[in-house]
Amino acid sequence: MPNRLAGSDSPYLLQHRDNPVDWFPWGDEAFEKARREDKPVFLSIGYATCHWCHVMAHESFEDPEVAALLNEGFVSIKVDREERPDIDQIYMTVCQLATGQGGWPLTVVMTPDKRPFFVATYLPKRSRLQRIGMMELLPRLRAAWEANRTEVLAAADDLTGALRQMSAADAGGEAPGLAWLDAAFGELARRYDPEHGGFGQAPKFPSPHHLLFLLRYAERTGRDDALRMVTHTLDRMRMGGIYDHVGFGFHRYATDRTWTLPHFEKMLYDQAMLSMAYTEAYQATGRLRFRRTAEEILTYVLRDLTDPEGGFYSAEDADSEGREGAFYLWTVDELRVVLGEDDARRAIEWFNVEPRGNFEEEATRRRTGENVLFRRPATGEASDGEADDGEAGERAERLEAIRRRLFAAREQRPRPLRDDKILTDWNGLMIAALALAGRVLEDARYTGAAARAVGFIRRFLWREDGRLWHRYRQGRAGLQANLDDYAFLCWGLLECYETTFEPHYLREAVHLAEQMIALFEDAERGGFFFTPSDGEPLIVRPKEPYDNAYPSGHSVAVLVLIRLARMLGRPAWEDRAIRAARAYGEAVRRHPSAFTALLTGLDLAIGPSVEVVIAGDPAAADTRAMVAALHRPYLPRKVVMLRPADDTLAAEDAPDACFDLAPYLVHQRSLEGRATAYVCRNLQCDQPTTDPAVMLARLQEAPA
Repeated sequence: MPNRLAGSDSPYLLQHRDNPVDWFPWGDEAFEKARREDKPVFLSIGYATCHWCHVMAHESFEDPEVAALLNEGFVSIKVDREERPDIDQIYMTVCQLATGQGGWPLTVVMTPDKRPFFVATYLPKRSRLQRIGMMELLPRLRAAWEANRTEVLAAADDLTGALRQMSAADAGGEAPGLAWLDAAFGELARRYDPEHGGFGQAPKFPSPHHLLFLLRYAERTGRDDALRMVTHTLDRMRMGGIYDHVGFGFHRYATDRTWTLPHFEKMLYDQAMLSMAYTEAYQATGRLRFRRTAEEILTYVLRDLTDPEGGFYSAEDADSEGREGAFYLWTVDELRVVLGEDDARRAIEWFNVEPRGNFEEEATRRRTGENVLFRRPATGEASDGEADDGEAGERAERLEAIRRRLFAAREQRPRPLRDDKILTDWNGLMIAALALAGRVLEDARYTGAAARAVGFIRRFLWREDGRLWHRYRQGRAGLQANLDDYAFLCWGLLECYETTFEPHYLREAVHLAEQMIALFEDAERGGFFFTPSDGEPLIVRPKEPYDNAYPSGHSVAVLVLIRLARMLGRPAWEDRAIRAARAYGEAVRRHPSAFTALLTGLDLAIGPSVEVVIAGDPAAADTRAMVAALHRPYLPRKVVMLRPADDTLAAEDAPDACFDLAPYLVHQRSLEGRATAYVCRNLQCDQPTTDPAVMLARLQEAPA
């Protein structure tokens, strides 16, 4: 019989609805039962496309013996970390404090008042090597609860106290400055892998926010080594098995140092952040291979992760047919059947296919006879990857024809599970990525997709009271929105505005920023809480300043407030952003590379920055030409506003001009009816010009 998870909207919880475990969703009913029956709570946190979550589910939660122990001695709760990132954040921090590591599935045993006293990640059914099994652990925990309650509660107090101490920020940290940027570069340079790109050894994660920071640092300092770290990493990731050479898009991470063997799940946030990194790298270097990769990532998203209504799904699983990577792997015989002998020989050479297989199962390190497709730099190519023009002529055409045939054949295989819930925060990242690509690559498809996604959020995830929902799935929206939802969607709206200059995007971004300040700001210590002021009471109100797989909401809140402050002439918002950054000054000093997204925002505040107003008819050819000229060069510390040319309207009658948001725009008029650029560099303004070449020259000059 289905358990209490059967009524959930979460794909992850629905995966467990037929378990023999008497699961509860997170809520008062479960904790009241634990108090009434004097039982500890067994909390399991995971997500729908998590490989090791599937392993633990099949091994333990579907097993009657484990279920009997859980049902007799515990109240068991399942949480989808993507639906409730606040709960996940709290108990993952506890896991890292207690064990020095984290990951999913996350296993927590706690008191009925939510204080943890045991934490772990994946646990097998029975003890294996150094990892205790569920059959041994659960009786011990139950016995400790019954016979050693004092010690258990003391452990819970210790862990909860450490968690609360960690969540307190020091509002007296040093002011942000160039030293913060230099320190982050230095730490990344020490961790950089000069042979294979990326940072650290194995497993190796893409960390595109590091690359976006380094692009800005290279532009600021002129350091070739900073730019080289970016281009080399992007090249090696694109050539490695972490990239899907048949259907495009990036897998979650590589299990090895060389980017060859991936963990196969595909996450929306990775596609968003990596497409931004490749788009900006193309803008900064002009290398066509970065443009192609950005376009391919977006092809995957628009083809496989897009809802018919315009929103974006969350992820695709690593597993299909009961095995990790089954959808993506190839044997030599399969290639021969699909391609024929001649093209199979070419594919085997191009994609480094081995008769005995190059793929090893992550758990057993056993070769399966199957192959991950990946590329290597050819002899004589530039050391940073493919030649700038990529494959040439007939060879390129042959390679693309082979890819298309492999794609068509692969589409006949059983697909991995697609997690079709639509999250506001991850959609905000994808909107930002698409709007950026539409602007830099001058491709209306991407701008249109961003606009459709914004429309989806307006229809389904924007509440009548002006606040946001966090999750939508199959016609139902719900769950309180968190800081990431507001900050990331605000970022997406700002990118949409800078690409289209449609004023409604700017108005909505301002509204979200105001909501973000009202609901999440820590007025006492500085910074932003993860949960709103009227959110569910938890054992601590979490803050998450560190960047992880993608930028933290705290980092993006700083970024969008600084951008809006410069765009609208609101220095008070920049002061809030600087105060939020300063609250974590000591943490930045200790580990600056954990804050690269925060430092990307501070890069604008530190300057030299450029503020540009284009005054002109948005539909006129000269205005469009000036805007296009403005978008081409890589100028990461600029903000742009468009002031419509109609000077006959009073401010209150011209909502499209945004005079109410930025009153200074009233005075930025077009000259002689022509598109006019007003350029201010580091808060010092030049004479207006109607010549795009003069505008660009001024943008690239050092401030006086």
